Amino acid sequence: MGTAVGSGSQPQGMRPEVRPARPGDLEHILLMIRELAEYEKLTHAVQFDREAMARHLFGERPYAEVLIAESHADTGVATTVGFALFFHSFSTFVGKPGIYLEDLFVRPAFRGQGHGQRLFTAVAGLAVQRGCGRLEWSVLDWNEPAIGFYRRMGATALDDWTMFRLTGEALRACGGGS
Repeated sequence: MGTAVGSGSQPQGMRPEVRPARPGDLEHILLMIRELAEYEKLTHAVQFDREAMARHLFGERPYAEVLIAESHADTGVATTVGFALFFHSFSTFVGKPGIYLEDLFVRPAFRGQGHGQRLFTAVAGLAVQRGCGRLEWSVLDWNEPAIGFYRRMGATALDDWTMFRLTGEALRACGGGS
C-alpha cells in the first residue's frame, strides 16, 4: 500500500473534503489504483475487471468501501486527489471487528497538502465509530515516506509477523478448483 504524503497547507482558494465514494467515482478509483501500482512498481499485478470492481464496491453486497479525497476550488469545481480503500476484518484475540486499509493513495501533485492525513484519520474515525479494535495495513518495506507518515500518525510496525498470500493456480489447487 503506497502513500507519500506529508503535512502541508492547502493551496489558496482550495477546500479539502473527504467523502464516501459513489458509483460515479469508479473511473477515478480505477485510474488511481493504476497510479498507485505504478508508484509501487507493480503495474504487472493490476488485473481487475471494471464490472467486477463496480459490483464489489457498489453492488448489493459490497466487499470494500472507498473514501475519496477531493480538493474544491472556489469556483465549486472538485478535483479527485486521492482515495482510501478498506474493508472489515475480525480479531479473535480482541473479540472485535477491525478495519484493514488496503490502499491509501494521494496523487503526486497533491501530496504534502494534508489529504493523506485526512483520509487516514477518516478511516480511523470510522473504526472508532464502528467499535473496531484495530486498524491495520501493510506497507512495502522500501516505502520510507509511507512508513514515516504512519509512524507520525502513531502506528507501530509488527516486525514479528510475516504476511502470506495464496493466489492464482495455487489458490485454485488448494481450494479444490482447477
